[in-house]
Amino acid sequence: MGLLTGKVAVITGSGGGIGRAYALLFAKEGAKVVVNDVGGARDGSGADTSAAAKVVEEIKAAGGEAVASTDSVATSNGAANLIQVGVQAFGRVDVLVNNAGILRDKTFLKMDEEMWSSVLAVHLTGAFLCSQQFVKQVLAQKAAGAGEGGRIVNTTSVSGMLGNFGQANYAAAKAGVYGLTRTLSIELQKQKITVNAVAPIAKTRMTEDLPMFHGVDSLTPDHIAPAALFLASDLCGDRTGHVLAVMGARMYAFKVIETAGKFKDGDDTVWTAQEIADNWDAIAKG
Repeated sequence: MGLLTGKVAVITGSGGGIGRAYALLFAKEGAKVVVNDVGGARDGSGADTSAAAKVVEEIKAAGGEAVASTDSVATSNGAANLIQVGVQAFGRVDVLVNNAGILRDKTFLKMDEEMWSSVLAVHLTGAFLCSQQFVKQVLAQKAAGAGEGGRIVNTTSVSGMLGNFGQANYAAAKAGVYGLTRTLSIELQKQKITVNAVAPIAKTRMTEDLPMFHGVDSLTPDHIAPAALFLASDLCGDRTGHVLAVMGARMYAFKVIETAGKFKDGDDTVWTAQEIADNWDAIAKG
């Protein structure tokens, strides 16, 4: 028995890189997998249906079950079709991994509106649309007496948590995914749907030409896949709202924290701007 035996997993952007590693590992652990990928270039242009099909064939050759989807996650119709591919092929869906993404890097003043909106459409709007369709299907399954609950694994980024030069669009999208993950984890807890995220750092087609990956061979998609498997499986339990980051052999969690802060002394409780400046270290670092 694998960790995902009897489960149906929908994985977006799984025609290569980290998504492919997810699909292969999930199938190895018993999941029936919907391999979704439009097969476009790193910047989102073009399409190639063979990307998803090749991963499906890899899974089948290893004795697993899989079906391909080439729907775009960035449209309502694409998200709905994607979930229905899983339902039509396997009768249900249990796990959604929002992994699809594109890069349109450019410094802030040189970034145009299309570069901005196209990246947010895939990363953030795509995660929203696919998650919404997935949850509707899971609740329909529950109403029909076909089990209850499910698991969503989103993809955020260190760029979204900390920022990164030349990635205003990508960082904003990934920060949005964090906020979406936190909110859905609250709203869907009563439905027994866990919502967590992975923040991966790996050398893939998307990242291989970035300076930080030059000469690096120790940050692979295979390092990332077990984190997603954990969050997609019953090993995760009722843990929800977490961000699990992976960088090679290092695994850690991202958290938004607040400082202890400082209460204003005296009877006047309204801070002045000068008082904020004078007490900055206690407010921001205390």
